[in-house]
Amino acid sequence: MASKFDSRRIFWILVNVSLAVVSILGLMWAKSLWISSNATIPSRTISVTAEGKTVVAPDIAQFSFSVVAEGKDPEVLAEENTKKMNAAIAYVKSQGVESKDIKTAGYNLSPKYNYDPKTGRSFINGYTITQTVFVKVRDFAKVGKLIGSLPTYGINDISSLSFDIEDPDKFLSQAREEAFAKARAKAEAMADQNGVRISRVINFYESSGGYPRPYPMYETFGKGGDMGGPIAAPAPAIEPGSQEVTVSVNVTYEIR
Repeated sequence: MASKFDSRRIFWILVNVSLAVVSILGLMWAKSLWISSNATIPSRTISVTAEGKTVVAPDIAQFSFSVVAEGKDPEVLAEENTKKMNAAIAYVKSQGVESKDIKTAGYNLSPKYNYDPKTGRSFINGYTITQTVFVKVRDFAKVGKLIGSLPTYGINDISSLSFDIEDPDKFLSQAREEAFAKARAKAEAMADQNGVRISRVINFYESSGGYPRPYPMYETFGKGGDMGGPIAAPAPAIEPGSQEVTVSVNVTYEIR
């Protein structure tokens, strides 16, 4: 009797173990099937595009200014240009522009060549020197005054005036949020009109743009063969205006 009882006990233990193994394998298969089904690109999808916009008031003005001169002696040219540039930078700083917003953008000393048709050779007939500084101005009320006054310090090239945004990411975020909200509403409206419903997002991408554009070049070159002396230009009226920061999105949804 004991042997018969032990055999039954072993039998039921084996049955329970087998059921447990089958259950575990079944769960693993179901999970694998679920993952596979979610990884498969659905055959029924809908793609929509939408655009979000944020109106931005620029908070930084940027421009560059240069001293350009020509002469026979490169050492004299360099010394005179440096004096003018240092005086101009000192003036810019005196108007409240910090050192971190003033950057040397270029320094170039190059020879000028003339061609002698008698000898068939070129020779150096002088030198041209250009020193350029890039400036950021955070107080727009000072931009016109700076541009109008710099020529009196020997600056004879002012260019690339533009208005920009210090932290564009926060404005992009606002435009992005609006764009995706519009995309969802558009997709739901289209699905409702066609008797289906929106499920999960399959894919999406975005593109952005619409930053403030540079203003046309503003120059104050003198006249004459030697580029002339500095010209005191009147302070121009500066209007930064506003700009739309835009984000365009394309979103693909699964439909059921």
